[in-house]
Amino acid sequence: MNSKRSSSKLIKFFKALGPGLVTGASDDDPSGIATYSQAGARFGLITLWTALITFPLMASIQEMCARIGIVTSVGLTTTLKKHYSKKLLYLMLVFSVPAIILNIGADIAGMGAVANLLLPTVSPLIFSVVFTLLLMVLIIYLPYHKIVAVLKYLCLSLLLYIAVPFFTHPDWGKVIRYTFIPTIKFNRDFIEIIVAIFGTTISPYLFFWQVTMEAEDIKSSRQLILARRRILKNEVGVAGTASKEKNFISLIIRKMRMDVNLGMLLSNLVMFFIILATGTALSANGITQIDTVEQAAKALEPVAGHASYIVFTIGVIGTGLLAIPVLSGSLSYIVSETFGWKGNLDKKFLQAKSFYIVIIISLLLGLLINYVGISPVKALLYTAILYGLTSPILIGIVLHIANNKKIMKENTNGAVSNVLGFLTLALMTSAAIALIYLQF
Repeated sequence: MNSKRSSSKLIKFFKALGPGLVTGASDDDPSGIATYSQAGARFGLITLWTALITFPLMASIQEMCARIGIVTSVGLTTTLKKHYSKKLLYLMLVFSVPAIILNIGADIAGMGAVANLLLPTVSPLIFSVVFTLLLMVLIIYLPYHKIVAVLKYLCLSLLLYIAVPFFTHPDWGKVIRYTFIPTIKFNRDFIEIIVAIFGTTISPYLFFWQVTMEAEDIKSSRQLILARRRILKNEVGVAGTASKEKNFISLIIRKMRMDVNLGMLLSNLVMFFIILATGTALSANGITQIDTVEQAAKALEPVAGHASYIVFTIGVIGTGLLAIPVLSGSLSYIVSETFGWKGNLDKKFLQAKSFYIVIIISLLLGLLINYVGISPVKALLYTAILYGLTSPILIGIVLHIANNKKIMKENTNGAVSNVLGFLTLALMTSAAIALIYLQF
């Protein structure tokens, strides 16, 4: 009886989670898997500490984004357009749009490459075209609430990495040491992988997605209680209604924080174990450079054996299908809000043609990246590095909005949020500057 109650509570708890969990899960996309796998293969266990650092930093930035969406009820681009200069808006577009398109292309290429592992007679390019068309159909014909219902559960496909270290028997003393004592090497390769890790965990497209999804959720919630609010006006007057509104926002923010923290924890837990798995299964066995998806798949051999290719393929395709709607949706929200076009993922195609045309164009541009001659693994890593170089600008913008009383009213950042936010900005800026310096 107790076990039934516990499982029922767990199911209800999981169903209640929303944008935060989806954001965290989509962060472990093919680009993330490739970056963490490269970190483990190249440097063994010495980058494990990054998972411990990125969790509070990532959670703090995503919490700010979610709070902005809840308070403003509009997307991040609309807030910029309304309260800041056009120059800042266009700067944001320059730093975010190209990186998101590259990310879409790299993820599509990665999905095509892993599918080719299972069916070598079919070209990866053909698979990439098939996945692009499939994604177009899913995004256009499935409303957001149905997409998110699938996205929540697809995130579980990565949990197999957690089992790998228990089969490879790493030195747990070293695992603990490298987790809690940061090791830093001042050379280009190491700083490059650190920038990539920061970039793929604290990614700009997630900022836009989090703000917009929370804004959509809060608008839906407000519509549901609209009739109740009218009754409250009659019963307690305008002042009482304002008080109820404030309490409503506070309740939503508390719920959001639990959702965001759990989503970011899941994301960083998977990141930690991918680095640990590849560090013990690949690096310790002489594979110190991953150039193909076949090499990356070998990290799962201790658990999956001959089925490692199948498991790896399912994981990459699953996370790609999870992440690309988030990526293309984020891009479409950015462009649509910039030019004042109406539309969202819950609208049908004929109700929001411009919105969906942006998504279609972004997927097609992403597909074209398959033809530039860069290997899928390198494209995935380059995406993470580009995010690492461009994120500081977007983080600075989010921090300014979250501290702007004109926009956020009584829901501006507290001391902890500001400390973590500015620490994130400082660390990512320093890493980006160091990488640029070491390039020359």
